[in-house]
Formats: sequence, C-alpha cells, structure tokens
Amino acid sequence: MTAVIHKPISQLKITWPLLPDDFILPDDPVENIEHPLIANGLRQSVVDCPELIQDALIVSNFALCAAVDDRTICKGPDWMYVRPVQAWPHNYPRRSYTPHTEGTVPSVVMEFLSATYGDEYSVEHTEEIGKWFFYEQVIKVPRYVIFRPHTGRIEVYALESERYNNQEPDENGRYLIPGLDLFLGVWVGTREGRTGNWLRWWNRAGELLLWPEERAEAERQRAEAQSQRAEAERQRAEAERQRAEAQSQEKELVQTLLEQERQRNQELLARLAALGIDPE
Repeated sequence: MTAVIHKPISQLKITWPLLPDDFILPDDPVENIEHPLIANGLRQSVVDCPELIQDALIVSNFALCAAVDDRTICKGPDWMYVRPVQAWPHNYPRRSYTPHTEGTVPSVVMEFLSATYGDEYSVEHTEEIGKWFFYEQVIKVPRYVIFRPHTGRIEVYALESERYNNQEPDENGRYLIPGLDLFLGVWVGTREGRTGNWLRWWNRAGELLLWPEERAEAERQRAEAQSQRAEAERQRAEAERQRAEAQSQEKELVQTLLEQERQRNQELLARLAALGIDPE
C-alpha cells in the first residue's frame, strides 16, 4: 500500500486572484427563512452609523474568495463585515470579494447553525477546504462567530497566535468585535413574524443599536413626548396668565373699593360742612 503524504499547512500556496467572470458559484438552497432575517437584522442596525457603512461591505451568503494551491475556493458566510473595501468599478452587481486584492480582511464572519451542521467546524484541507480552516488559516479573519438561533448559544473565536481561541463574554453576556467597535450579544423578541433569539449590536455605552422600525418608534415617542411637554408648557403659561389676570382683577377691585370709600368720605364731609358741623 502506498502512503498518501499530505502537504503541511505551512506549505500551502495561498494567493488572492479576482474571481473569474465565468466562475460558477455554488447555488446552495437556503435551509430556512430564519437565517436571512437574522443577517438582515445585523445589517439594518448599523446602516444608521455613517462611520460603519462608509467604504464597507456588509453582506450575507456572499462569496469570500482565495486560491489555495492555485485552486479557487469560495465560502459564503451567513454574515460578513469588511471595511475598507475598494469601490466597485463596474455597473453590474458585485458577486464576490477577494481580500488583499479588493480590500482588507473581513473584521468578522458569522455562521448560523441549523439542525444539521455543515462544515462550520471543519478544519479539513487536504480534500476539501472546511469553513473553519478557510476562515482561520487562509483568510485569517480576526473574529469568527457561530450562532445557534434555536438555543441562543453564541460562540466567538478570536484569531490568536494563528489559531482560533474561544472568547469569554463580558458581564452582560456580550462580545466586543474589533473593526466595528461594537458588542455582539443575543436579544430575545419578535420581528417580521419571527419570535426567538436574535444577534444584535450594543455600543460601548451599553446602548442597543436600533432597527429602523425601532428608531421610527423611538422618534415617534420622542416627538409625542416633546408635544406633551409643549402642551404642558402651554397649559402652565395659560394658568400663569389666568393667575396674573385674577391678581390684576383683584387689585383693580381693591382700588375700586378704596376709591368708592374715598368718595363716600368726601360726600360725608361735604354734608357735614353744609350743616356747619366740624368733623374734627
């Protein structure tokens, strides 16, 4: 029997060619409707932050490419954030991204697990290239996130000494993601007809980055509160006006009564004088 000797990782040839126009990307079906909703939620909560979206590529199920031993390899993370990325020079849609050639390495890639696993944990690199190996050893993505929507379990791996090491969350159960300077955590709630676990962003102040509909609702509540404050101020001003008016009317009444009393006194003095009576 002839032994098969596999090439060591250190001897793999990794290059960064652009994806050929005629390259056929895999057209794997989406396993469920939850993953696109979760991915879209991650994106929609950062689109209101110009410093995060300028020159950025924020995509899901999008071809991340490299060549290993002159063989083009593409993986489609469920979510990916890259910044900065060179501007797309063509009038047709971008369909892939090659680090080093088109921009920097992604700050983070994420995989959302279904009931059956794929190659999210695979370090295979002799026959096929597993996602774990591809992200860790080929692309060298600084943060790799694996999320189980059904249980809410989140795993965050940081590239340290060329290997992914599992990270511990902070006291709030969240993970800092460099490159975005945001904390990633799990939020439970309902959106777009789906109730369950969602991945969401928090800033360093501990504030949740809102979705568009949440921002609209917050703005509506802010406007309503402002309107209520304006109405309360109007009512306070009206009450102050009425109080001032009442005080003015009371002052006028007192002055009228004093004037009437003065006139009566003068009339009495006049009558006494007519009778020759000295009031003193």
